[in-house]
Amino acid sequence: MNLFDHYRRHVAAVLDGLIAEGALPAGLDTDRVTVEPPREAAHGDLTTNAAMVLAKPAGMKPRDLAELVAARLRSAPHVVEVAIAGPGFINLRLDDAFWHERLAEILRTGPSYGNAEEGRGGAVNVEYVSANPTGPLHVGHGRGAVFGDALAALLEKAGHKVTREYYINDAGAQVDVLARSAYLRYREALGERVEAIPEGLYPGEYLVPVGRRLAERDGGKWLDVPEETWLPEIRAFAIAEMIALIREDLAALGVRHDVFTSERTLVEAGKVQTSLDDLAARGLIYKGVLEPPKGKTPEDWEPREQTLFRATQFGDDVDRPLQKSDGSWTYFATDVAYHRDKYERGFNSMIDVWGADHGGYVKRMTSAVKAVSGGAAELDCKLCQMVNLLDDGKPVKMSKRAGTFVTLREVVEEVGKDVVRFIMLTRKNDAHLDFDLAKVLEQSKDNPVFYVQYAHARICSVFRHASEFLTADEMGPEALAGADLARLDSPLELGLIKTMAVWPRIVDGAAEAHEPHRLAFYLYDLANQFHVLWTKGKEDTSLRFLMPEDRAFTLTRLALLKGVAFVIASGLAVFGVTPVEEMR
Repeated sequence: MNLFDHYRRHVAAVLDGLIAEGALPAGLDTDRVTVEPPREAAHGDLTTNAAMVLAKPAGMKPRDLAELVAARLRSAPHVVEVAIAGPGFINLRLDDAFWHERLAEILRTGPSYGNAEEGRGGAVNVEYVSANPTGPLHVGHGRGAVFGDALAALLEKAGHKVTREYYINDAGAQVDVLARSAYLRYREALGERVEAIPEGLYPGEYLVPVGRRLAERDGGKWLDVPEETWLPEIRAFAIAEMIALIREDLAALGVRHDVFTSERTLVEAGKVQTSLDDLAARGLIYKGVLEPPKGKTPEDWEPREQTLFRATQFGDDVDRPLQKSDGSWTYFATDVAYHRDKYERGFNSMIDVWGADHGGYVKRMTSAVKAVSGGAAELDCKLCQMVNLLDDGKPVKMSKRAGTFVTLREVVEEVGKDVVRFIMLTRKNDAHLDFDLAKVLEQSKDNPVFYVQYAHARICSVFRHASEFLTADEMGPEALAGADLARLDSPLELGLIKTMAVWPRIVDGAAEAHEPHRLAFYLYDLANQFHVLWTKGKEDTSLRFLMPEDRAFTLTRLALLKGVAFVIASGLAVFGVTPVEEMR
């Protein structure tokens, strides 16, 4: 249960009743009415802005309207106190029984607590990683991979049907460079001495096995033939090898995709031409000359007629070129076709996860999606800022495998996939992230992944000790849901339950905003409250979890701990992180 949605329905029912009685005018727009946590816990458990947003259209003073609403809310289930604050906010306090019911709900639901009904949301396409297939993934790719994967899981938890997609950029000049680089390694595998990698080719050692496998497959077939003969064959082979390597990198990080879409396939199928023909038929493509970019001088700017898309008609700053001077498509043209393809596959909601260097590309693509869908589809571009890789505060720049950057696989092998995934989500995607190989393994409160996992491990240790005098059946979730939860009445215990009960709202809000990092902040706060209670139990015997002399009270406390463990597991599942049962 999202308790805030639950009580918003109560507020809506009160407003409907007042309208029916004539105390409020008909036709009031209540869409802006919210029920949320108050800014300060001392003000109550819930607050609604109903009087604040409806007073003016109702022709009333906010406090007068608040009095009308508050009088009715006093009879709402579990409401024990209603107060009007400030200019007209209505604060509600709920009885302890309501919170005990929420704990029982968590115990009966398990780690799926916070899940929305399947199908409540629509179909969403989340495209992420989509790195050029020219080499292994680096740490920056890892951030986009984790963010996209967690966002997809979050949207699924919120009730959406999600397709995870990888777009293979295999139609540009960079894959020709890849083919030439692989050809060099192929010749090397056949015995030719390679002193140095020529400038302009990829120098990484990761291409050595690619050349070797090509030599094993084809022998000397390509040695004495012109480039135009071997280039298409070796390009296809090298791309397939790189995609296999990327898949392995992603698998090591626990990242998966449902669909891999090839840019080259779209082009060869004629989908770029079809998409542009459709736009042209609607008058959205024309021949024209663009103004020179800002900062350009007449000497370095050559105006020429181009095929342009009317991007400004859909919110962009300038119209955008669709063809290069040699007649080939621009990257933008193929991206238009790709997003039209997504729309035709049934996705009105699209999310693209890009690196921060693509910031200038956002407006043109959102305008393109509006155009190809006739305004029916929306694109949200999420930019992931750079990751600063450190080791005990010192920058790490050299790679053992790639030569020019640290590969994602190296970092995963160093600290483990769960650590990488959690840490990548501890900052908003558009904020810079410091990833310190030493600090992410520290066992301290300053390390969020340790602090959250330690809470779960501590709870597991309590259950192991409890098994010395309680049976597994007694400690099962269903049995614990039937414990005397009313005995959980201390402020610390009730505060912990209230934090757990907010979890469905956290999920809904993070999914709506496309911000999975909110879950990391929540999990850290929940873990902190648990650790505080653990520490207090050492000082105050009445707060101890295990009391062999009072089995019933022990079961009550275990119910509280099992609820915390379930909510932590629920959050970590979205992150693709396995909750630990024992710290090592």
